[in-house]
Amino acid sequence: MAYKPEIEALVLGALREGPLHGYRIAAAIKAKSEGVLKLGDNQIYPILHRLEEEGLVSAEWQTQLGKPARKVYALTASGSGRLETHKKNWLEYVSTFSSVIGAEGVGNV
Repeated sequence: MAYKPEIEALVLGALREGPLHGYRIAAAIKAKSEGVLKLGDNQIYPILHRLEEEGLVSAEWQTQLGKPARKVYALTASGSGRLETHKKNWLEYVSTFSSVIGAEGVGNV
């Protein structure tokens, strides 16, 4: 059993509450992790482009008054399914790891 932490899981998780543009995705990850996880543009945008190509997120350009348009991303049904898979794999990994190090109950969220 292995769980490879993936930025993909974090990005999909940030989008579960609604559409966001790249900067807001990074800000949501940082806020929800209480500042522990900080991702830069060079990490977020390649993942977003791949997720869009795979149909896990949809994207649309939104115009802004007096500012450049920005691309806003939203979770698709397939993306929600992938997020559920990430959650299941993560919980299994944490539970197993916790059992080995004697921290039972930690993975039971």
